[in-house]
Amino acid sequence: MAPNTAPYGTWKSPILADLITQKTISVAEVHVDPVTNEIYHGESRPSEGGRIAIVNTKSGQDVFGPDWNARSGVHEYGGSAFAVRDGVIYFTDFKTKQLYAIKNNTPEAVSPDNQNHRFGDLNIHPSQSHLVLSILEDHTKPEPENVVNTLVVINTQTQSLTAIAQGADFYSTGRFSPDGTKVSWIQWHHPDMPWEGSELVVADFDASSASASNASVIAGKPGDESINEAFWASNTTLVYLSDKSGFYNPWKYNLESRSHSAILPNPVEQDYAEPAWLLGASRWTALDASTLLVSPTTNGDATLGLLRIDSGEFTKIKSPYVNLGAIHGVTSTSAVFVGVTDDTPAALIKITIPNTASSASGSIDNAVFETLKETSSAAATISRGLFPKHQSIALEIPGSGAPLHVMYFPPTNPDYSGGKDGELPPCVLNMHGGPTSRVAPGLSWTATYFTSRGWAWVDVNYGGSSGYGREYRERLRSNWGIVDVNDSVTAAQQLSARGLIDGKRVAIRGGSAGGYTVLAAVVAQPLAFTVATSSYGISDLAMLASDTHKFESRYLEKLIGGTLKEIPDVYRERSPVFHADKIRAPLLILQGSIDAVVPPGQAEAIVKQIQERDGKVEYIVFEGEGHGWRKAENIKRALEAEEGWYSL
Repeated sequence: MAPNTAPYGTWKSPILADLITQKTISVAEVHVDPVTNEIYHGESRPSEGGRIAIVNTKSGQDVFGPDWNARSGVHEYGGSAFAVRDGVIYFTDFKTKQLYAIKNNTPEAVSPDNQNHRFGDLNIHPSQSHLVLSILEDHTKPEPENVVNTLVVINTQTQSLTAIAQGADFYSTGRFSPDGTKVSWIQWHHPDMPWEGSELVVADFDASSASASNASVIAGKPGDESINEAFWASNTTLVYLSDKSGFYNPWKYNLESRSHSAILPNPVEQDYAEPAWLLGASRWTALDASTLLVSPTTNGDATLGLLRIDSGEFTKIKSPYVNLGAIHGVTSTSAVFVGVTDDTPAALIKITIPNTASSASGSIDNAVFETLKETSSAAATISRGLFPKHQSIALEIPGSGAPLHVMYFPPTNPDYSGGKDGELPPCVLNMHGGPTSRVAPGLSWTATYFTSRGWAWVDVNYGGSSGYGREYRERLRSNWGIVDVNDSVTAAQQLSARGLIDGKRVAIRGGSAGGYTVLAAVVAQPLAFTVATSSYGISDLAMLASDTHKFESRYLEKLIGGTLKEIPDVYRERSPVFHADKIRAPLLILQGSIDAVVPPGQAEAIVKQIQERDGKVEYIVFEGEGHGWRKAENIKRALEAEEGWYSL
């Protein structure tokens, strides 16, 4: 049967919101028991209110009942909420805030009962498994300036806490050495975010007293050099990622000689890590004491390979995956990771690398990939012809000619051959959150929902995005609300000029920081966009500066160029709420009722301003939701509301 021709944006699609929400989960984190090699993963389930269940990957069985939620509230974004060793699992429960040990499928509390305490980034001592290293975020005094972060050891036998590092504003990545005699961690200080400047610390550890001594900073520099994803490859070698070259490249520290050096012979313009928004992120792992499995990105696209710690030799592994994360070693020749392709959703994958894998070309072509857990049962029922292939495009910033990175997804549906009368497709222009983040390549259900209906989808990795080096990240420094807005307009204009989209039918959308860019864009460029959606976006920068959580409480000082006290006029000038009279595009605003990152007052303020001027705005509040949607019914409602808004 010949494909149909129908106007772009009106195509019939089998990809429904129900299909996405009811048959889709996400893998929140992955851990491998270093003693038994058993694999466990955390499943975030929209159909169960967004709770995270810990699952034995091999058996497919939950390790606890439906009343538990393995989720950390540290830094609000959490991550690394459980750890496992020799069959014993420790996890922090989101509701009670306590740490629990799972023995015989029954969680038992092993930390003090204190609702003001939050734990995360857990690491179990290798020989004294009752000792658990953790971040402690103390909200006894809940104001951001009074919240206290320390690195503690939890004695799960006595339910006592011992601080081993305190005084810095933030801690992460606490790790015991394999023999348990050393401990390392990353720390940073206000006003830095961890990707702006952080320090790597090493100390002696005495398990008998659960105490650390002789701590020394071995790498990193406040405001100048960021350290990321540090771990012990052996008792004497600590590996870590540093962006001192301008990109996150791998380094090593030798404990015996107390010296550190780059692993690669020469710096490369590749990022081996993402900004540390979540605890426990892992883009590389040790297979043995001399070999690392790594996944660097070049201009946003990921590769997979082996890296020798001693020589810096990199051997590429042939792989279908365009983005990878949660990489953890299992044996000397195998590992697990979460990977995504252009036509398969994210899945938990096991890779096995034959010992004789190297070829004359210097690449590994015969690695075996096994899917351990799919994140969507819907994918098997849908034709792969509905999934668009991403095109990474480097546009040019007017004036400078510097690159502006976007990913373009064309309208894709095998039942249709194109639009009517030579028309170009309407476009959904997506602005990611962060703003120090990015949209990585790979199948996105939200993007596919629209492309299968005849829309083009564009992810704008505007100046300030990660994955393209520190210089590109710092384009946004002091220029948030300017560079990102200009880049959104440039993307729409240049893609229209290339004949890829209809420049007169562009919907701009984004969440959180991306929602701020949406609001700022429809203020600064009232005629550039046809319609807009802001999800939990910022409308008042001064309000954000005075009403947000500790982790981001001084983020604006770098993004805007100073404190509210120093430059109040700049904060006001870049706050969309004070310029709502300029908005012409119909605006949909979506907001969680209990959002602690961008509180509802941000949405309510700009909605009020638009309504008072008889502007076109719709405001939807999702009760019980925070910064983003976790419940299936709300994910569905938000997606359908957005599609309906663009069809007006």
